[in-house]
Amino acid sequence: MSRLSKRRDFAIEVCEEAGAIAEEYFADRGNLVVDQKGAQDWVSEADKNVETFIRQRIAEVLPNDGIFGEEHGATVGKSGFDWVIDPIDGTTNFVNGIPAWTIVLAGVTEGHTEIGVIRDPNVDETFVAMRGEGATLNGSPMRVASGVALRDGTVAVGYSNRIETRHILPIVENLIEYGAMFHRNASGALSLAYVAAGRLLGYMEEHMNAWDCLAGQLLVSEAGGIVEDQNADVMIREGGRVIVGTPDVFETLVEIAENAWNDEGSMPTKPSPNRV
Repeated sequence: MSRLSKRRDFAIEVCEEAGAIAEEYFADRGNLVVDQKGAQDWVSEADKNVETFIRQRIAEVLPNDGIFGEEHGATVGKSGFDWVIDPIDGTTNFVNGIPAWTIVLAGVTEGHTEIGVIRDPNVDETFVAMRGEGATLNGSPMRVASGVALRDGTVAVGYSNRIETRHILPIVENLIEYGAMFHRNASGALSLAYVAAGRLLGYMEEHMNAWDCLAGQLLVSEAGGIVEDQNADVMIREGGRVIVGTPDVFETLVEIAENAWNDEGSMPTKPSPNRV
């Protein structure tokens, strides 16, 4: 077994363990300590403690690896391999008792995401990808949807307080004009995993942090979808836009997004009814 395969198996194990810890907090939300970082931006003691657990496991097993997480500072590594953690993606859902949140762990080296694991303990689903080895759901191969037009499917749209509100409405309007359904579940990582699993046709968000998207982008790519080419190290430092989709709809999603997110913030041209 290669070193990368061993890291992948380790990541799966850690995410499943972390998911079990998070479930205990989720079941006892009445006693959960929650703080607000900004508008619609929450952090709970569960987020902090789950990330601490993951960091401790990495330090025990792979002490030379670096660590970047949403809730704690960076740990500089010596191996050239870094882990990117979102201990609970979908904290708003978590604190409000909505079972749509995940544990997310990505492994990065030389600007490329090599491992992606997204664990949804609410329905016992583990989405896994390793670069060049495909993507799986609970150990079985998964693929993005094929042959499904926008008018016959659903696209997830992400939104946060880091972007201008005027940029989100054209996205939704144009998806509707194309006949698509739009979806938002407040967990970008879970939405990306759903694209990889063939449940959604695509995902669009003007700005995401690395811990929210790197694992999911690899899942989509390894499941046969299209992902914009990005440097993982730059995403860790700055974040960036995320557009992923099936080969059937990706280019259309890029067109919709770029019209909505241009500097003028103008509304996109309404699509022809004959478009995909």
